[in-house]
Amino acid sequence: MQNTPKKENTIGKITLTEYKDKLRAAFLGRAAGCTLGAPVEGWTLQQMEEYAKETGLADYPLNDYWTKSPTPDQQRYIHETYSSYLKNSMTHIPCDDDIGYTLLSLFIAEEGNGLDFTLEDVAKAWVKYITVAYTAEQVALDNLKKGIPPEKAAEIDNPYDEWIGADIRCDGYGYMAPCNPRKAADMAETDALISHRSNGVYGSMYFAAVISLGFGLSDTKKALTAGLDYIPADCDLADGIRWALDNYETVKDYRHAVELVDERYPDMSAVHTINNACLTVFSLSLGKKDIGKVISNAVAMAHDCDCTAATAGSIAGACYGMEHLEDHWYKPFGDTVGSYFNGEKSYSINDILSRFEKFALLGGQII
Repeated sequence: MQNTPKKENTIGKITLTEYKDKLRAAFLGRAAGCTLGAPVEGWTLQQMEEYAKETGLADYPLNDYWTKSPTPDQQRYIHETYSSYLKNSMTHIPCDDDIGYTLLSLFIAEEGNGLDFTLEDVAKAWVKYITVAYTAEQVALDNLKKGIPPEKAAEIDNPYDEWIGADIRCDGYGYMAPCNPRKAADMAETDALISHRSNGVYGSMYFAAVISLGFGLSDTKKALTAGLDYIPADCDLADGIRWALDNYETVKDYRHAVELVDERYPDMSAVHTINNACLTVFSLSLGKKDIGKVISNAVAMAHDCDCTAATAGSIAGACYGMEHLEDHWYKPFGDTVGSYFNGEKSYSINDILSRFEKFALLGGQII
C-alpha cells in the first residue's frame, strides 16, 4: 500500500440535529439508489431505455421506482424476489449487498474494537454473518474459511481485487465519522484489505472520506474534491476522479457521461472501481441537489448501476439532507430494512440510525 497524506480536519463540526437529518438522508438515499438499480443490475444502457418505453414509463431517467420486472418471481438475496423492488409491491428496503454491507460495517464496530476495529474483527464478522457473496468477497470468505490469515485472504486466487466490492462497503464508516474524513478513510481501509488491493482499497477510502466530508461541506463537488486528499495522489483512481471533476460542469446527460467514461476506459470491467467511481461523480453533477435525480441518472448510466446509485445517493444525502429527497423514494420502506445475512431477517431503520449515531458521537466532529 502506498502512504496517503495525513490531512488534518479543516471542515469544522456539525450539530447533532443536522447530523441526524443528513444521516437519515444518506442512508435512505443509499437504499433508494440501490433499490432503483436492483431490478436492472447488469443491464445495458440501451436495454434500460427500451424497457422503460415498453413498460410505459415516459420520464427517463426515471422519477420513481420501476413498475415491472421481466422476472418478478425470481429469487434475489435469499428472502426477496424481483417484485420486492417494484413500486407497487415494495414494503421495506429489500435485501441487497449494497445495503447488507452497510449494516455489516456497523456490526463490525459493535462487535469488534469499536472505531478502532482490526482486520481480525472484520474477518470474524464476515465468517459470522455473510451468507451470499460474489467475486472478491466470495474469494476472501472462502480463503478465511480455509484458515488463510485475514491479511492474506485478498491475495490468493483473487482476480477481482480492484473491482467495486470494497467501496460499496464503506458508507457506514463515513456515517460513523462525520466531519472526520481521516478516521473514515482509515476504517474503510481496514475493511477493504480483507478482500481488495490497490485501487480497490482506494475506492473504499475515497468514498468513506467523501461521505464524511459531505456532512460538513454540504456540497458534493467540494466533498468529491477534498476526498482526493485521503488516497494516494499518484494512483489510477485519483487520476480518474480528477479527470471526472475536470468534466463535472460540462457533462451533458447520462448518455454523454457513459460515452466519456467508456472512451477513457474502453476495456475495463463494468464492475471495476475506477470507471464506476467516475460515473458516480457524473451522476452527482447531473442531479445536483435533487437526490432522486442523482440516483436516477446513476442507474441510467448502467455499468454497476445499483452500486453507483447507492453510493451517489449516500453522498448527496450526507451533503444536502432530507429536504432534498422526495418522500416517494423512502415512504415505501416504512421503518424496515431487510437482511440476507445470518441473524435477523430485518431491522428497524430508526434503530440502525441510532446505532450509527452512537459511534458518530465518538468518531465525528459533532456539537
